[in-house]
Amino acid sequence: MELLPTIWFILIGVLWLGYLFLEGFDLGVGMLSAFYTKDERERRVLINTIGPVWDGNEVWLLTAGGATFAAFPFWYASLFSALYLPLTLALLALIFRAVAMEYRGKGHTQRWRSFWSWALGLGSGLAAFCVGAMLALTTTGLPLNANGDNIGGPFAWLTVPAVIGGLGVVGFTWLHGLLFVSLKTDGPVRQRARRTAARWAPVLLLPLVVWVVWVQVLHGSWWGWGIIALAAVSMVVMWMLVMRDAEKPAFFAQAGFLVLGVLAVFANMYPLVLPSTIDPEFSLTVANASSSGYTLGVMLVVACIFVPIVLAYQIWSYTVFAKRLKVEHIPTAHEVPVAIRGYQGSAL
Repeated sequence: MELLPTIWFILIGVLWLGYLFLEGFDLGVGMLSAFYTKDERERRVLINTIGPVWDGNEVWLLTAGGATFAAFPFWYASLFSALYLPLTLALLALIFRAVAMEYRGKGHTQRWRSFWSWALGLGSGLAAFCVGAMLALTTTGLPLNANGDNIGGPFAWLTVPAVIGGLGVVGFTWLHGLLFVSLKTDGPVRQRARRTAARWAPVLLLPLVVWVVWVQVLHGSWWGWGIIALAAVSMVVMWMLVMRDAEKPAFFAQAGFLVLGVLAVFANMYPLVLPSTIDPEFSLTVANASSSGYTLGVMLVVACIFVPIVLAYQIWSYTVFAKRLKVEHIPTAHEVPVAIRGYQGSAL
């Protein structure tokens, strides 16, 4: 296999890893804010934990999609043309989620806040499910013909692996959100998040484990089981740390589980990027789906310049907003009076 397509296959895996890690707790907190909180002030605490960073975290999704389009145009074309429906649902969910983050505090009625709270929670959950389903289909395959076209119809994506992948990402983001809340808050919210994570961690991660093992059975070599075993150890360590109230180590143990899981999936897939369920000869690989060497080389230079800048900025932003939040930090909701013009008859 050529070097540059392989490098970009690895980089796209890293971009998806960054998205799942950073946007993962954003989506989890979004779901928790609607389904987990007891009152309005707790809900505002959760939303404020991600308020300074959520829109920056979504850059990883845009970058992963853009890099796939530029580095592997045939992979992008075959995948996205077959996934119009889940892709559209994911975009609508992300739009509703973003609007909810911005609009929720602009009204003062309970009906207004309730509507946007549900939009945030459901949008976060639907986006997580659709992203998980699309990633699962990338690893388990679609009915592609020799031209790379989907011949299975508009619902060819709705398969058992897609559902498992969708549930896997939903479960992971829910748990990731709980661990993030236990890191970023204090008081009853923190304690409840910690208890819930300790009780439900294995159940929430089970679909993701099933997906990784599924890919291993389909495409993996013997050494893939070693990576999966390390991921399982990391998951057990995370669970034990949560039960011992070691919040920061548990959060990073969860990150280790994610890194090893993504590594297992991408390593087992290589050199495939999109398998065909009709005939293995129709599958797309890093060789037959990539752009020219010149394009990949220019992209690599740009990535080497700007990715460190983005990482430095995000690390700085998380450092600035590192303090814990309490319910007591959230003021009681109140209306701001409209400014009154100084002179009654002054012209605009």
